[in-house]
Amino acid sequence: MQNQAMTRPSQLLYPQREPAPTRPAATVLLLRDSALGPEVLMTRRTMTASFAPGAYVFPGGGVDAADAAAHSQSTRRATQSDLHLTQAIAAIRESFEELGVLLARHADGRYASTADIAALDRKAPFAAQCQNFEGGRGLTLAGDQVFVLAHWITDRDLPRRFDVPFLVARMPDGQTPVADETEQFEPVWVRPADALARHEDGSFFMIFPTIRTLERLQHFKTVEAVLQACAASEQPLWTSCPRGGLLAGAETRYMEMDAPYGELALTSPDGQMVHALDWQSAQPVALLKNLMRLTAPNPSVMTGPGTNSYLVGDPHTGYIAIDPGPSDPDHLARLWRAAGGQIRMIVCTHSHPDHSPGAKPLQAMCSTAPPILGLPSAPTARAASAFKPDRALQNQELLALTGQGPDGEITHTLKVIHTPGHAANHLSLVLLEDGLLFSGDHILNGSTTVVDPPDGHMNAYLDSLDVLSAACDEHHIEFIAPAHGYVLGQAKTAIAQLKAHRLKREAKIIGVMQAQPHGSMDDWVALAYDDVDPSIWPVAKRSLLAHVERIEAQGLFN
Repeated sequence: MQNQAMTRPSQLLYPQREPAPTRPAATVLLLRDSALGPEVLMTRRTMTASFAPGAYVFPGGGVDAADAAAHSQSTRRATQSDLHLTQAIAAIRESFEELGVLLARHADGRYASTADIAALDRKAPFAAQCQNFEGGRGLTLAGDQVFVLAHWITDRDLPRRFDVPFLVARMPDGQTPVADETEQFEPVWVRPADALARHEDGSFFMIFPTIRTLERLQHFKTVEAVLQACAASEQPLWTSCPRGGLLAGAETRYMEMDAPYGELALTSPDGQMVHALDWQSAQPVALLKNLMRLTAPNPSVMTGPGTNSYLVGDPHTGYIAIDPGPSDPDHLARLWRAAGGQIRMIVCTHSHPDHSPGAKPLQAMCSTAPPILGLPSAPTARAASAFKPDRALQNQELLALTGQGPDGEITHTLKVIHTPGHAANHLSLVLLEDGLLFSGDHILNGSTTVVDPPDGHMNAYLDSLDVLSAACDEHHIEFIAPAHGYVLGQAKTAIAQLKAHRLKREAKIIGVMQAQPHGSMDDWVALAYDDVDPSIWPVAKRSLLAHVERIEAQGLFN
């Protein structure tokens, strides 16, 4: 789960510290069916608890040596690993100690009854009591009925951290939970959706992993559906070590698939909660010592929070401005001031009107005019996207900034990669020393880019994704800085997921075309993009056309 970013430590914004070590633990979601869907058993932690005081949680606690030693006293599935069995036994023990619920059976297969549980001491050694129950007839732990739902690792910024599977099991019939009144209080059966609603109104406090687990659990219709989903692979349905940032001044946490996660990993690899995530256009946002982002004040459906302009460099080397954005005097003045006027080059990833028109006005603001670099717009470009750089950049060309810093010579190098597809003159840039890709509009965070023929071309777009994936391997790229949205992490995975999404959409389009061979583009977009807001369909129709052209060129539809 530790991030393996290639960013130079010298360019990180904050001194790094080693996160606290994790402790093995196990948590179990005891489930039962109701007329309205599954319910889960939760309890409130004491206000003096060292971790999550006052929060409503699932029973659980640390894994100890006795849990691993009790394998012979438990049933297990043939596919259940030793680790997962140990975790299951720990969860069974904790649910017994905290709530008086016992996932154990008699020799005839009956679950332990309330009377059986009353005969056991919840404070005495657990496994030995079960083994010697009723004069040696014993209770066998039902480890085979406990499944792994998720794997959570406590956030890196917290002083106490746990490595904990969230397990699921069906609540045994005939048992009644009774809290120990020491660590846990007020056992309650609650539907996930109701728990989330009560948390939202402030009457049912829960911590982040609990909330996110319930958000996923609420979509299951029955307990059996949950157990089958978990049993299918014997692997967690998801694994997460959240990261935190500041939003509107408040601490907010995110999982790996959330849009801000990659940016938090870049700005604070060790997990310190120091980075502000608010979108604004008034001030540049420092991402590294040699990287600033200034977002243009042009938010829209097409641009998201606005077009990101980037400054690569530092006061010792000067700066390269990437995508100066629209010709907005205030935005360009802020960009110039952020660089202290030391702009050495201006690079446009492509010629669309929210990316390149600011280049010439920004150039004019500089005492020594920096060259405007990029690729000239093709004849297929729309009139508003006409662009001619001072010099055309060659594929694989290197753009270097060099200066004398306090610790010696420092260099920041951008490698040019031609990536047509979104636009015929689109290019991307790799900051070689720090494993970071500037993707322009080819890769966005939070949406897929529009491929608009004739200047946009779907085959070229997919081929360029492959080129960028190969660049991730060659240059150890971990992060992607897009022209719209937060920085993305796990760069190669993000590219693979984006390509898979495009091809999945294309398969859906083929199905729609086959079902309605004489349909119009309007007919097809309504069916192929029925999972997006209809207000987006006019834009989606451009990418639909790009897919249709590719489908027909490949002979996939006749």
